[in-house]
Amino acid sequence: MKNVLITGGCGYLGSMLATQLISKGLKVTVIDNLMFKKQTLKHLFINKNFTFHEIDVRDLATMKKFYNKNDIIFPLAALVGAPLCEKNKKAAKEINEDSILNMAKYLSKDQRVIYPNTNSGYGISEKQKICDENTPLNPISLYGITKKRSEEAILERENSISLRLATVFGVGYRNRNDLLVNFFVYNALKFKKLEIFEPNFRRNYIHLRDIINAFEHCNTYFQKMKSNIYNVGLSKANLTKIELCKEIKKILKETKIKIIKNKSDPDKRDYFVSNKKIEETGWKPNIRLQDGIKELISAYSSFSSSDYDRNY
Repeated sequence: MKNVLITGGCGYLGSMLATQLISKGLKVTVIDNLMFKKQTLKHLFINKNFTFHEIDVRDLATMKKFYNKNDIIFPLAALVGAPLCEKNKKAAKEINEDSILNMAKYLSKDQRVIYPNTNSGYGISEKQKICDENTPLNPISLYGITKKRSEEAILERENSISLRLATVFGVGYRNRNDLLVNFFVYNALKFKKLEIFEPNFRRNYIHLRDIINAFEHCNTYFQKMKSNIYNVGLSKANLTKIELCKEIKKILKETKIKIIKNKSDPDKRDYFVSNKKIEETGWKPNIRLQDGIKELISAYSSFSSSDYDRNY
């Protein structure tokens, strides 16, 4: 039986990934410092193949012991998103970058690493240019910079894969209402209006469960895919902000869209992404943007607003 370590395993991605891998019979250890929600993995404690430890990845001496015990490592622990990293610059560098660089030093050449980067590192691209894995990263935010440096360290190892993830949407065990699709759907449902700025800025989107399937796909076909970078997104969802709002309005028809001028986004990103490389390995997304929007509407309609606060 393969031993899997997931750092940050109580998070939006980690809690879904741990659940998926446990269901496939793998032995999963989750490490998390419980910075946010504490209840996202309570359904797994009854499983004999699941272990949890409350540890901060900055505790290098302790982490080294866990790294050495596992065959497959998903280093998901991170401060995610430009706003959170700007508020916590020191922690962002220590968690997002330093812990990964140290982990890379500790691992043997036989251990697998599947690392989640962000495609926000493409920054602002030329309007007619499509970003693929050969496009140089040009991160603007501290978040993007730390993830770029970590990807470089990970790929210096032979037994690693880096996934450049599109902006995630969808319902998970842990809530993330700060993500753009989730946030827009929540506001359209609750307030019947969307106020946006820089409406023509583009980005790519992907459903949470499709990311989890991409992680599993990488592990299944690791020997074929290793030592490579893959964009992971929904190819039919390379959209501008205004296009995204219109997709939401198709379902929530009462939504009013207002464009605010003379305001800029601190997390500047404007790019069109190709996901062809990972699609050619046999992976494909299963959940359309419209289906994800309907899923979010169902969740937001069923629970109190306190369950979906923006600050996690």
